[in-house]
Amino acid sequence: MISSFRNFAKTKFAGLLVFIMIIPFVFWGMGSMFSSGNSNNIAKVNKSNISIQDFTDYLNNSGITQETIRKNLNNNIIEELLSSLVSTTLLDLEIKDYNLLISETTILKKIKENKNFIDDKGVFQRTKYEKFLLENNQTAPQFEQRLKNRELQKNLFDYIGAGTVSPKFLIKKLYEEENKELEIEYLNLDEFYEKKENISNEDLNKFVNENIDQLKVDYIDFSYAVINPKNLIGVDEFNQSFFDKIDQIEIDISNEIDFKEILSTLNIRSINKTNFRFSINENEIEKKIFELRNNKFDIFENENNYILYKVNKIEQKGPDLNNKQTRRDIINLVYQKNKFDYNNKLLKKITSKKFNDSDFKALGPDKIKFTKLNSIRDNNMFNIDAVKILYSLPVNSFTLINDENNNIYLAKTIKYKNKLNDMSDDNSQEYKNKYGSENKNTLLKTYDLFLNSKYNVVLNQKAIERVKNFFQ
Repeated sequence: MISSFRNFAKTKFAGLLVFIMIIPFVFWGMGSMFSSGNSNNIAKVNKSNISIQDFTDYLNNSGITQETIRKNLNNNIIEELLSSLVSTTLLDLEIKDYNLLISETTILKKIKENKNFIDDKGVFQRTKYEKFLLENNQTAPQFEQRLKNRELQKNLFDYIGAGTVSPKFLIKKLYEEENKELEIEYLNLDEFYEKKENISNEDLNKFVNENIDQLKVDYIDFSYAVINPKNLIGVDEFNQSFFDKIDQIEIDISNEIDFKEILSTLNIRSINKTNFRFSINENEIEKKIFELRNNKFDIFENENNYILYKVNKIEQKGPDLNNKQTRRDIINLVYQKNKFDYNNKLLKKITSKKFNDSDFKALGPDKIKFTKLNSIRDNNMFNIDAVKILYSLPVNSFTLINDENNNIYLAKTIKYKNKLNDMSDDNSQEYKNKYGSENKNTLLKTYDLFLNSKYNVVLNQKAIERVKNFFQ
């Protein structure tokens, strides 16, 4: 959860449903104080104060538990949540400044058109609306106020971005750029990587020695018993008597009764495993025990059985190259490393402009292939992101690209060819919207810079520490 807060605070523009949310300023750790010395206020946006009570209410309504906040105090969760509240306050001030309003009739219409609250015939059902409120622990006024705020924020950004008209020649240019043909030459680098069968024992041992800490894996010794109604109470039925005995096993575990003593009482035999290492081909129950190995003594449900287990030993060991599966795994790691090193070396030569057409042809004229891409959306051969990279390059450029199977290719752009202007009415509207969206985003970024100069955000560091102390 905390990662979402970090991402939210890193940029001025973050997603708020389908709208834009502005994150204003990052002043954490500066220890700012208000000139008035009012310790009940935690932040100020121009002349508008945000009190500790305002922030407390915001935290209570955030849906984040106190335990989550407590665990993430050192990850600046308080500061990041405060940043979100400051952002909301800033937007409210902008809405007020532009005198933007929304009627109750509009809010009511939005609710009645919400697909979550209508039946199969498209008719609004109040029972669905009330059920939604109950399930989300909200009152109707709370939900409607949030909906109103969201609509006002949408109207604000629509207002700021209004009037952005896209010139026809720029729309046409965007269409031509994305739909022109691109001729390329390419070769599959798989032919230049060292083959797996050529990787020697010396290569394997060197790789293991250089990466021993990363290659160590857990081996465990453990015992477990499969428990079901048949072997526990002598019947096939999951009845109350069976579950009472399972409850007693859980009590015995919490009281640290020995694993063998529990099984002796139940008259159930155990299965013992030593030097167990996780493998995809292993028994599903034993793989599950391996995953739970840090909880050394417990019981869990598995399909129609309960599994009582005890981990006796956990030991980290380096890879055993005499083990066939381990050896295959290490060979694959060495092969992947060699691929990476080869690609990285080649890419460095390209970016430093030390790779030219002679180098390309020297790799083997018989290996070089030719193809055409019909547009920036043509991903029949290469990954769509790789195609976009190709279309961003000038003629006679080199780059590394990949396909959907992660095969890597060295490619050279040969020639762009504009098609006849066959932009249909549908395409015209599509590219008009696309260019308009890009233009609007540029305008909103400019608006963001304007807000930096319009609003002064000051934080009361002592008040922030008081809030933190509450959770400690």
